Amino acid sequence: MRTLTWPRRWLYAIATPLLRALLRLLWSTYRIVKIEGQAYWETLAAQGKPFIPCYWHQHHFICAQYLRRLLSHGVKLGFLISPSVDGEVPARIAEHWGAQVIRGSTTRSGAQALRAMYQLIVKQSVCPVTTSDGPQGPLQVFKLGDILLAQLTQAPLLPMSYAADRYWQLRSWDRFIIPKPFARIAIDIGCAVTIPKGILAEDLEPQRLQLENTLKSLAHNASQQL
Repeated sequence: MRTLTWPRRWLYAIATPLLRALLRLLWSTYRIVKIEGQAYWETLAAQGKPFIPCYWHQHHFICAQYLRRLLSHGVKLGFLISPSVDGEVPARIAEHWGAQVIRGSTTRSGAQALRAMYQLIVKQSVCPVTTSDGPQGPLQVFKLGDILLAQLTQAPLLPMSYAADRYWQLRSWDRFIIPKPFARIAIDIGCAVTIPKGILAEDLEPQRLQLENTLKSLAHNASQQL
């Protein structure tokens, strides 16, 4: 595993603000033509309740930027970011936003990451953002970890998605989407889903499938708004 050497630290110190500036410039060109379901998170925020935003990994570029707006409304956001060197720049960007950063991986340190997010939710009312098919897929398969976290904390899951009228799509496992400059964007947020206590993990398949279908439906609905 690569280590964060001093030359790499200097490189990241220089590259991070440049990347932030580039992202701000790109995001400033987008035109958000429709936001559906904004009242769902506004209601939760007004009640002071933590919740768990969830979306597909390929939608992270816009969904994370939209969620950043919630910080100005008193919502405490948290991002789970890889503890590897590759996660250093994203972690610095999230910290610059004022979000909490959890350095961990659901594949390499899943139990530890789940424990860290649990503590942030129940003790600090942080809303940890999750990519529900990440970090390695399969594509658009809602994983059980988010559901178990919601069940343990009784923090509702808040599904969300978006669509853009023109974009680049990477050839990565998640088919990551980056809207092109001046793209029109529609965002769709679903109603909060609370996972009841007392349901065994092996019996949570109906809830998992419901959330998976919800995210797919939100993406389709957003595309219809363009």
